[in-house]
Amino acid sequence: MYVITGITGKVGGVVAHALLSKNLPVRAVLRDVNKAAVWEDLGCEIAVANMDDAGALTEAFKGATAVFILPPSDFDPAPGFPAARKVIRAVSDAITAASPDKVVCISTIGAQAKQTNLLTQRTLMEEELNALDVPVTFLRPAWFMENCALDVAAARDTGVIQSYLQPLDKAVPMIATADIGKLAAVLLQGSWKGKHIVELEGPHPVAPNDIADTFTQILGRPVVAEGMARDTWEAVFRAQGHHHPLPRMQMLDGFNEGWICFEEPRTKRVIGETELVTVLRALLQKSE
Repeated sequence: MYVITGITGKVGGVVAHALLSKNLPVRAVLRDVNKAAVWEDLGCEIAVANMDDAGALTEAFKGATAVFILPPSDFDPAPGFPAARKVIRAVSDAITAASPDKVVCISTIGAQAKQTNLLTQRTLMEEELNALDVPVTFLRPAWFMENCALDVAAARDTGVIQSYLQPLDKAVPMIATADIGKLAAVLLQGSWKGKHIVELEGPHPVAPNDIADTFTQILGRPVVAEGMARDTWEAVFRAQGHHHPLPRMQMLDGFNEGWICFEEPRTKRVIGETELVTVLRALLQKSE
């Protein structure tokens, strides 16, 4: 039995469909029972559990050949990451109690960074699960190409996208969520022991100017990138509803300053197949 958390999201959904396509048994872990029907129709077992509920997660993980952990994202974490720590403790306790054969956990590029930032939530998860007597692979993907969804309206309507990644010609590793899900499904089916880190990026690093150029290619009219001044970030994030914008700002600093990065050279990473143009074209079509 393959147990999938975060199954209603982009990555978790790809994982589940990849396993189901091979007629493998899948248990969908859902927070909302109202979303169960579509997965039942596909042949999944259903377990209902919040990611901070150790008891419910334990029941969901019992009898698992492998468990896929997709920690919920908190883009506005309170100081000390209390919500993330509650999830981490619940997941750890459930894995200990249910003792699945192995676990694949989504982490992130830069999980090894010592500086506190938004991605520290994944660092804390790695530290906790590393201490368990269960085989665990931490899948560390690059910046999601799908984050460009925030740029679609501006690219289409104004021809200008605002970038927090700077300088505009500096490329950073990026990856499509489809490639993350496909690799996670492969890892779940693998035969391995112990603790592992797998780093994953796309075919090419991507700069903000590359994103603008790709929008230009698809739309057939000019799109340019403009840098958001660092001293405006806090006000912008607070206007968007953030109460604790500093971790997000620190994460962006990490990418821009280069200390959020992969540990291994590119030759030792897994390289995804999906190009940026494919992702942006799909995002534009979805927005129509």
